[in-house]
Amino acid sequence: MQKLFGGFFFVLFLFFFVSNSPAQQWSDAQKEVWTAVDAYWAVGLSDRPMDFLSVFDESYYGWSYENEAPGTKADVKKSFGYWTAKGKVMYYTITPARIWVNGDFAYVHYYFTQVTEGVDGKPNTERGRWTDILMKKAGKWMLVGDHGGEIKK
Repeated sequence: MQKLFGGFFFVLFLFFFVSNSPAQQWSDAQKEVWTAVDAYWAVGLSDRPMDFLSVFDESYYGWSYENEAPGTKADVKKSFGYWTAKGKVMYYTITPARIWVNGDFAYVHYYFTQVTEGVDGKPNTERGRWTDILMKKAGKWMLVGDHGGEIKK
């Protein structure tokens, strides 16, 4: 039985590795979009995490797993203000799964892990997946929509 499980996990690992190997061969356009995503995630570690809102276009409409309905930029501002008051992002990793770019539009599917430290000083680790929908406006990639969140076990 142990060999069966070992073989299953090896095949699963091999499938995952092979299916994600093209991720190392992004086009220049895909690299540009990923650089933008990485940059706005980095703002969460800064002394001014609310600056993250500058990448949200006024037309933004997104939907995180914990919300019952999609929300606007104003909803994100309210939510983000609440969460940044409760704790600070101490560490994160993001890993692209797929990046699609067509002119001034793009979407990015990716995995994330982030560790936040609450006001009680205790770390909280979240792991999940996210999709960002972006539009290039005045030379800058702006969020016009997104969907995702923590994967609860």
